[in-house]
Amino acid sequence: MQGCEVDSKMRYWLTLISGMLECLCFAGVVFGYTSLVFVLKEDQYFSELCSNNTAGDSSLVETDCRGQDEQFSLVFTIASFLNNFLSLINGYLFDRFGTMVTRLLAVSLYTTGTLFVAFSSAAYSLMLFPALSCIAVGGILLLMTNIQVGNLFAAHRSTIITFYNGAFDSSSGVFLIIKILHERGISLQSSFIALSLCSIILVARTFLLMPRTHIPYPLPPRYTYGVTCGQANSYNVEQVKRSKEDASNQDSSGKDETAKSDETDVENTEKVASFRSCALSWFFLWHLVWLSILQLRHYLFIGTLNSRLSRLARNDPTLVSQYTNAFAMTQLCGVLCAPWNGLILDRHKGKPRAPGETEQDADLRSSYLSLFLTSLQCLLFSVCASIPVLPLQYVTFILQVLNRSFLYGGNAAFISIAFPARHFGKLYGLVMSLSAVISLLQYPCFSLVRGPLDGDPFYVDITLTLLSVLVFIHPVYVFIHCRRKARSRKNIPPADIDIGPSLAQAKL
Repeated sequence: MQGCEVDSKMRYWLTLISGMLECLCFAGVVFGYTSLVFVLKEDQYFSELCSNNTAGDSSLVETDCRGQDEQFSLVFTIASFLNNFLSLINGYLFDRFGTMVTRLLAVSLYTTGTLFVAFSSAAYSLMLFPALSCIAVGGILLLMTNIQVGNLFAAHRSTIITFYNGAFDSSSGVFLIIKILHERGISLQSSFIALSLCSIILVARTFLLMPRTHIPYPLPPRYTYGVTCGQANSYNVEQVKRSKEDASNQDSSGKDETAKSDETDVENTEKVASFRSCALSWFFLWHLVWLSILQLRHYLFIGTLNSRLSRLARNDPTLVSQYTNAFAMTQLCGVLCAPWNGLILDRHKGKPRAPGETEQDADLRSSYLSLFLTSLQCLLFSVCASIPVLPLQYVTFILQVLNRSFLYGGNAAFISIAFPARHFGKLYGLVMSLSAVISLLQYPCFSLVRGPLDGDPFYVDITLTLLSVLVFIHPVYVFIHCRRKARSRKNIPPADIDIGPSLAQAKL
């Protein structure tokens, strides 16, 4: 029996480490698109959209590739939109069918996308549209199934969630490696065939180191998954549900009054914390606004970075390559930046709580500082991106990766804190899907820059910077909510789950 418990602990750590490597190498590679665009341009993808124009009365011929840049931007816009919009369906699939089915779908999509790129060419440039979309959707599914690994380590749950999201951000460096290999003579097709073969590792991890259904929270005693070790470790989520039903039946025949009242409280809590009440809460509304604005700022920056650098570097390919590499290198630091946010969220763990304060109250109290710092980082990043000075872009890259690491890790952590765990997949999918609709604004913004603004993104950058001020409403609202609960706690026992007043209650 003791050997089985040791085996379970070892499995927890193997799951944690292998999940980090999975997110680092596969989940978010689509966000290294800037490096990939550099390779695609060298391989003449969409080159038919470039035109040669004579500059004035001189004999100099200038190449106008705005049509090519717009097409590359459209590829990323569609991929990033589907990456988030389909999260609602993905979240339902994850909640309904569990980890194994969701991961097998993720691996299928990811492999399909990488094979599409591997067999594409300049003559079949349109294959990039389904390819990048499949890679993006498969990657976010891999991340979604890995977020639950934080439940295995309750004391560091938020830190692990943010750490995984940081690894997701850093995986954009995979396309930098492909770019460097391409410069050394390795073809794009060979690199993506290698990525396709790596799917074998993802399938093996699905069966050996991940649960068939879900990892529960809080974690039951001697919980295990994958290859079992005797009867003591044959525990799964379905057995938990059956155990609760059996315990409920025992209450009616022989449990004491205190146990009965606790069971009643849980039932009442579950009635209040329905999916609808969560989705119609002010917490969810302001979190949606917060995520949508910050995400739009990042997507527009990534999708237009190649053309932005070309303009600031006066179309010097050496300078563009240098800054593209610098941007990709900073993305690798996402895995180092994200855990800072998790440490902020988990800083109260192990400390005594105030009288009457629940674990969720303490988590929420930590979350408003995380939300505020993320909002401040985005504002600073947007200001730097708005200044058309090429050397300043190094600072912009640093702020961008820091903010993006805080953004997605904080998003997943806040949803897991503020709402019931049984709705995590659906709520995570819903907020990502709705924010995806807002992210579609990046394409008209890009068209505005390419058309009426003649390639100068200054006014669009200023507008988005002013819009970024709105995201501070979210941390302020959470702070006010926590202060009100702290004052009411002196007189009224707090509920175990509180998602704030709903929109319906506020008669919005």
